[in-house]
Amino acid sequence: MSADHPEQQYLDLMRRIWAEGDQRVDRTGVGTRSIFGAMLRFDLGGDNIPLLTTKRVFWKAAAREMLWFLTGDTNIRPLVLQDVKIWNEWPHAKYVSATGDEISLEGFVARIAADEAFAKQWGDLGPVYGKQWVNWDTYVYGPDGKYTKGPGINQVAQVVESLTNNPGSRRHIIEGWNVAELDRMALPPCHKTYQFHVAGNRLNCLLYQRSCDVALGLPFNLFGASMLTRMMAQQVGLEPGELVWTGGDTHLYLNHEHLVEEQLSREPEGAPKLAIKRRPPSIFEYAIEDFEVYDYAPQGVIRAPVAV
Repeated sequence: MSADHPEQQYLDLMRRIWAEGDQRVDRTGVGTRSIFGAMLRFDLGGDNIPLLTTKRVFWKAAAREMLWFLTGDTNIRPLVLQDVKIWNEWPHAKYVSATGDEISLEGFVARIAADEAFAKQWGDLGPVYGKQWVNWDTYVYGPDGKYTKGPGINQVAQVVESLTNNPGSRRHIIEGWNVAELDRMALPPCHKTYQFHVAGNRLNCLLYQRSCDVALGLPFNLFGASMLTRMMAQQVGLEPGELVWTGGDTHLYLNHEHLVEEQLSREPEGAPKLAIKRRPPSIFEYAIEDFEVYDYAPQGVIRAPVAV
């Protein structure tokens, strides 16, 4: 069964990187094995969702992160209050570096949750994903000869509109790589470009990821992109089609050896599904309660450190 299982392509990618990847020193200093240019394809029809079964993926954290992106917020406090830990390490490292206060990560997160003013000062990630997706800055040249900030561009709303009114367009794109603001971001966007494509009554999505941590990041990225595609399809009256994922620098961290070996010893099984229980008036009005994963019986969690 496993050779034909959709998850097998993920495991094959992991095996290839670990066996053949170029070993290199990376930004974090941890070191990686890396290949360049990879592709995975998943059919999203029939409620199918690429949720890994060879280890437990905490899909609700990925779903909450995607919903947070769509609010345009860039502060970790809303995630912290939902016990989503994905982004905590970056502002914690920045706080420790800036202040010299050797507060633990747990202590820092607890203070973010308890102290709104502290969170406002130290919990912001800069103009990351959501800011670019729903409020990309524009500037207008005024009669006084000076540039002033204009109205922000909501790329997500524009794609919903273009899919509805011009489905054959080749410009259904959500872009996170705002060159002018990269140096203000806690982390430049990894899953940077989403392009949508209508074929018949099916909505496809291609996600280009410039940098991909295959062990920890990619399972979340696959779920998040699939969820976004399903939401888009529902909003514009189409059936979900195919998720095509492509990676630039596609890597495994050297300190993830135990995870790689354990996961590659397991066989994928089952067919997880994602149900969306209602269609809200807009793509910005979904809540976590609108999503239900069923037929998901994963094998055990495999923990590994995040490289910051």
